[in-house]
Amino acid sequence: MDILKGLNAPQCDAVQSTDGPLLILAGAGSGKTKALTHRIAYLIAEKNVWPEQVLAVTFTNKAAKEMRIRLGELLDQDAARRDFMPWMGTFHSICVRLLRMEGEALGIQRNFVIYDEDDRRSVVKQAIKNLEITDKQLKPSQASSVISVEKNKLNDPESMLENARFPYQQMLAEVYAEYEKLRRNAQALDFDDLLTETVRLLRNHPEVRKKWQQQFRHILVDEYQDTNAAQYARSEEHTSELQSHSDLV
Repeated sequence: MDILKGLNAPQCDAVQSTDGPLLILAGAGSGKTKALTHRIAYLIAEKNVWPEQVLAVTFTNKAAKEMRIRLGELLDQDAARRDFMPWMGTFHSICVRLLRMEGEALGIQRNFVIYDEDDRRSVVKQAIKNLEITDKQLKPSQASSVISVEKNKLNDPESMLENARFPYQQMLAEVYAEYEKLRRNAQALDFDDLLTETVRLLRNHPEVRKKWQQQFRHILVDEYQDTNAAQYARSEEHTSELQSHSDLV
């Protein structure tokens, strides 16, 4: 079978084990992404799985691009065409796609703006100014870093404020709350919001969650051990029959 050509025995096992959850551990340089790509091709070509029923998550745009090119070769398709492609990309790119389609359930407009780190620091700086906090009390870069950490822990400003034990922590929570107000008024999401808002969408809207759980019958996550709390929760909310991959053999 051409799809299995060039794979070693453990890789062939990984590609052909398509029933039920599967977790495979392997070291660096052992052909993780290669096996994952061949497995997607195997599902489509040999198991008659529709491409849109496959969700493949990577950690870099480079890896996603390489997978698309290789998948096109394996299926004898032009990689520039997307109609035969599964949902494939980084956590952030897939979340952007979902939020463009379903975000209105959260009050997020389809044409929302995405803040980069410079944008976030600028808005954090405005939040600090609005609260009449001086640079000596709190630097925007520090506040921005703390906000990012809290979001990736899935903590909102209210929970951060409840857990604040010292004046400095309370000040950070207030800046976080003001930042969120400014961001929402601008109809913008920062990179962390792309994950946390997707989690909130899937957790709080069962009809949306059910729709995508029914669509994605095969979920493959490369470098699964590196997922943070928000990424893990997003995958968990998506999954009805999780087929996850750590470092693929």
